[in-house]
Amino acid sequence: MKLSELIINDITPLSNQSETSDLKQLFNQLTYSHIPVKNENGAYLGCFSDTDAHCFDSEKAIETYLYALEDFYVRSNTLWLDVLEAFAVNSANIMPVLNEQNEYLGYYELNDVISLFSESPFFSEAGGILVVEKGVNDYSFSEISQIVESNDGKLLGAFVSKMNTDLVQVTLKIGNTGLNEIIQTFRRYSYNIVSGHEEDGYIETLKERSDYLNKYLNM
Repeated sequence: MKLSELIINDITPLSNQSETSDLKQLFNQLTYSHIPVKNENGAYLGCFSDTDAHCFDSEKAIETYLYALEDFYVRSNTLWLDVLEAFAVNSANIMPVLNEQNEYLGYYELNDVISLFSESPFFSEAGGILVVEKGVNDYSFSEISQIVESNDGKLLGAFVSKMNTDLVQVTLKIGNTGLNEIIQTFRRYSYNIVSGHEEDGYIETLKERSDYLNKYLNM
């Protein structure tokens, strides 16, 4: 399914000449975090948030509070990953969609976009999840891919899930094989294993050897 097929246009943006009471009434009827607003010529101006709207005087026109508008949107050809980022950056569950002429086409709903994301191989294909960690200047996706594929694994997806000034964590979805050999290879390349959603045989082997050594020394 194309992302543009998820555009909904059942909400007509309120006019800046509308009463603030109309804005509040919409928020009371809907579960959206924001409501889009247009000017008298039909051009998109931005969105009011639910939090701000309930602080407005109901007897005044919306144009009184244009300073509180949040100017965010995506284009009809914006990639879905960038759309998800726009939702997150603006703490919104509704995202206005404009064409190249800045005309309002409708909006995306957050749950619809997340559902599309969940249909990607990263989520839908069988495999294991592995989180590895290394120095922020020492890791590379080419090296990570080589480690996975050299152990007959299939890299279904990877993204940087955490980063600070020193370390970066990369979350991997790996198919076609168990994680044990891959985990051991990552360790040989000085990656720290943060978590792996399969049994880490290396740790189990170390534990067994430690238990055996303790028994031997206590004989």
